[in-house]
Amino acid sequence: MSVKYVFILLLCPFFLKAQEHVMLSGSVSDGTNPIPFATILVSGTTTGASANEDGNFQLQLQQEPVTLIVQAVGFKTQRQTVTPSAYKNSVLKITLQEDLLGLEEVVVSATRNRISKKEAPVIVKVLSPKLFKATQSISLADGLNYQPGVRVETNCQNCGFTQVRLNGLEGQYTQILVNSRPVFSALNGVYGLEQIPVSIIDRVEVVRSGGSALFGSNAIAGTVNIITKEPVNNSWEVNSNLALIDGKTADRSLNLNTSIVSEDLTTGVTLFGMYRDRNTYDANGDGFSEITKLTNHSFGTKAFYRPNDNSKIGLDLTAIKEYRRGGDRVDLAPQFTDITEELDHNTFFAGADYELYNDERTINFTAYASIQHTDRASYYGGLGGGRTAADSVAANNAFGNTKDLALVSGAKFSYTFANDDVLTSGLEYQLNDTEDAIPGYNRIVDQRVNSVGLYSQYEWKPIEAFTTLLGARLDHISVDGFYSIQDIERRSQVSETVLSPRITLLFDITEDLQFRGGYARGFRAPQAFNEDLHISSVGGEQRFAILSDDLESEFSNAYTASLNFTKDFNKTQTALLLEGFYTTLQNPFTLVSTGASLPNGAILDESRNGSGAYVAGTNIELTVSPSQDLYFQAGMTFQKSIYKEGQVLFESDGTVPGESDVIISEFTRSPNLYGFLNANWVMSEAFKLDLTASYTGSMIAPHIISDSGFMLLEKTPDFIDVTPKLTYHLDVKDTFHVELSTGVQNVFNSYQNDFDQGPLRDSDYIYGPNRPRTFFFGIRFGDF
Repeated sequence: MSVKYVFILLLCPFFLKAQEHVMLSGSVSDGTNPIPFATILVSGTTTGASANEDGNFQLQLQQEPVTLIVQAVGFKTQRQTVTPSAYKNSVLKITLQEDLLGLEEVVVSATRNRISKKEAPVIVKVLSPKLFKATQSISLADGLNYQPGVRVETNCQNCGFTQVRLNGLEGQYTQILVNSRPVFSALNGVYGLEQIPVSIIDRVEVVRSGGSALFGSNAIAGTVNIITKEPVNNSWEVNSNLALIDGKTADRSLNLNTSIVSEDLTTGVTLFGMYRDRNTYDANGDGFSEITKLTNHSFGTKAFYRPNDNSKIGLDLTAIKEYRRGGDRVDLAPQFTDITEELDHNTFFAGADYELYNDERTINFTAYASIQHTDRASYYGGLGGGRTAADSVAANNAFGNTKDLALVSGAKFSYTFANDDVLTSGLEYQLNDTEDAIPGYNRIVDQRVNSVGLYSQYEWKPIEAFTTLLGARLDHISVDGFYSIQDIERRSQVSETVLSPRITLLFDITEDLQFRGGYARGFRAPQAFNEDLHISSVGGEQRFAILSDDLESEFSNAYTASLNFTKDFNKTQTALLLEGFYTTLQNPFTLVSTGASLPNGAILDESRNGSGAYVAGTNIELTVSPSQDLYFQAGMTFQKSIYKEGQVLFESDGTVPGESDVIISEFTRSPNLYGFLNANWVMSEAFKLDLTASYTGSMIAPHIISDSGFMLLEKTPDFIDVTPKLTYHLDVKDTFHVELSTGVQNVFNSYQNDFDQGPLRDSDYIYGPNRPRTFFFGIRFGDF
C-alpha cells in the first residue's frame, strides 16, 4: 500500500467526524405559553424548520456553532448562536418577547416585496383589526383617522361622499390599493371608503408621500393598501353591532367570517359577509339629512392553493351592493322631493395571482390580474322648494346611470443577491373605462384611461446599517375623454410618457435610532377624478364639474426625512417618530366655482390648473407599551398647504353688484393641526377598556350662499372626537368565545352646529366629525 493511501485512511475518521450531524430538538415559547408555527432559520443558509402547534421543532445540523433566526407573528425576531452538540441529550428552549409595538410586522407596500417594518426604507404604518375594534369601525372610512398625517373627511350632506387626505393633499392624490393592486378607480373613490367593511380586512398599510415608482402616477400623497383576510387556520366568527346616532337614529350591522384550511396547509379558503342598515339622520330638524340612509350587502371569498413548497395560486372575489340616499322625505320617489341624492351601486372585485420561488428563495416571480366593475343607478336632483311645471320637468331629468371598469394586470420579478441586495422589476397594464350619463341634463363623462408602466428598483445594502432604494417607473398614459353638460362640451386627448424616479434610504445611526429620507416624483394626466364625478346641490340647483379646455398635466416632487427612535426600558417598549415632509405641485388641478348658471339653472364648476403649490409639515408619533396589558399611542400633524400665487375659488360673472372673485392663498378644508390618540387597557382576563380620540383643528371651508350664489370662506372651529369602549370577554370553552361591548362614539358631542337648512342649502358645507354622540352595543362570538 502506497504512502498516499495510508495517509487518506488515517484522515478518514476526521472527515467522518466533521460530517457527523446532530438532530437539534427545541421549543419556542413566550416564557409561559408555547408559540405555535414559529419559523427557525439557520443564518446564511436555506436550512430551516417550522414549529408545530405545541411550539416544538427539530433541525438536523452539523456540529459547529450556528446562528438561529427565530420569527413568529406578533413577536420580536431573535438571533441566538448555539452549538448543536451541546443539545444532544437536552432541548433548546427559545423564549421570544412579544412585539407590542408591531415593529417586526411584515409589510409589502414599502418595496412591493415582503419586508419587516423596521427594515423597510420607507415608513409604513399599519392599521390592524385591533384598532378597528377599538374605534368601533364598521367601514374603512371609520378607522383611517388614527395615524399621523391621515384624515378622513365627509364632503356632502346629501350622499355622504368621503375622501382620505394624506399629508394635507386631497383624496385624488392618494392611490387606494386592494391587495396591492390599483383597481380602486376614481368612481370608487367617491363612496368606496364607506363601502368596504372592516370585517374583510386583515390590515391596512399606509405609506405617506410619493410612491410613484412602484404603484403608478397617482400616488403623489401616498398609498393606502387594503389587505383582505387570508385563510390561516380553521375558525369562524359572527359579530353584530347596533349604534344609535344622537341616541335615536339606528345603524345596524351583521358580519360573518369563516376560514377552512387543509391539514397539510396546501389549500385554504375564507368567506366573509356583511349586512348594514343605517337610517337617515337630521341634525337640525329641517327635514333634510346630514347623514345618509345606507344599506350595504357585501360578500367575498379569498382562497389559495400551494402546488408545492415553492409556488402558490391565490384567488379573491368580493361583491358589494350598496344603496344610499340623502335629502328630504326619503319615503317618497326621488322626483317628488325638494332634494334627493340617491345611489344604487353594484360593485364586483376579482383577482388572481401566481407566485413562484426557487429552492433557495432568492428568486421570486409573480403574475397577477385584478378587475373591478361597477354598475350605478343615480339620482341627483331637486325642485328648489317649488312645485311648478318647470320644476317637475327638471326633477325627472335627474336620473342617471354609470358603468365603470378597472383592470390591472402585470408581472413582477425579484432577485436577492448573496449580499442581500434585492433587484425588483415589473411590467403593469392599467385600464379605467368610465361612462357616467344623466341624459336629462345632457351630462356625460365618457373617459377611457390606458396606462402601461415599467418599473425597476434596486435595494442596495453596502453595509449592515445602511440601505438605499433606487427606483424609477416609466409610464405611457393615454386619456380619451369626452365631457359635456348642457351646451358645453370638452375633450381630453392625452398621450404622454413620463419617467418617475424614486430614491429612499435607511441608516441605522445606532441600534435604537434610525434615519430615513427620500424623494419621489409623480404626475397626473388631465382626466376626471373622484371630485369631478360627484354632484352636489346649492340653492336647489345641481353643481356640475367639467374639465377646462386647456388643462395640462400636474407634476409633483415629494421629499421626506424622519428619525425613528425605538427602545425598551426594562419591559416597557417605546417608539418615537419625527417626520418632516415637503411636496411641491406644478400645475395643480383646482376646482373653481365659475358663478355661471347653465340654461337649466345648474351651477358650473371647472377644473383648472393652478400656478403652483406646496405642502410642508411635520408628523409626530409616540407609542408606549409597559406590558401586554397596556398600550398608548398618540400622534399629531403640523402642516401648511399654500398656493404660490392667489388661487381663484369663485369667479364672479359681474352680474351681481358688489360681487367679486374669491381668491385664497391656502388650501381649503386642510387644517394646520390635527392628531389622534389610541389607548388600550386589558383590565383583567374578562374586561378590556379602549379609549380613542381624533382632533381636527380649525380650517377654511367654502360656503355658497344660496340666495346670491356667492362664496364665503368660513373659519371653522376645532373638534375633538373621543370614544370610550368597554369589552367583556367570556371563554365558554376552548373553541367557543363570546365578547360583549358597549361605548359612546364622540362622547362630548363635538359636532358641526351651523349646517345650512332647507331645500336651498349648500350640501358641500359640511366639516368636522362624521357623526354626533352615538351610543353603540356589540356582540361577537366564535372560535377566535
